[in-house]
Amino acid sequence: MQCDLTTRNSHDLLSNPLLACALFCLPAMAMVAAGNGRVGGGWRTAVWTAALSIMGAACLANAVRCGRVHCYITGPFFLVMAVVTLLYGLGVLPLGGNAWNAIGLTVLIGAIAFCCVAEMLFGKYRRDRGKSADHR
Repeated sequence: MQCDLTTRNSHDLLSNPLLACALFCLPAMAMVAAGNGRVGGGWRTAVWTAALSIMGAACLANAVRCGRVHCYITGPFFLVMAVVTLLYGLGVLPLGGNAWNAIGLTVLIGAIAFCCVAEMLFGKYRRDRGKSADHR
């Protein structure tokens, strides 16, 4: 069991501080910087869509690599929010005048809630992940 946990940790992108920073912290900081009122809507749309796409893809990759529980939830969540951001920024999705704040708040609260709640309820890694591969 300990060997399995060590293997999962070694495959977990979040266990590497440099990768974690590049894939999650930098995109989040870019979103904060582009959220400034002086940044135009086109730039904000591009930065937020790219940042959320990077974080979503990294979460999905991490779910596949190591079975990190919250990544199964946050990956699709970030990708859906990237689509919402893109559609709103292009004027396709009418969310009102305060939509950038609502999108940002949704991303912030959703990311925190999904990360914490998922791992509190189901643990850090999927337990059955290794078992299915062993039975083939």
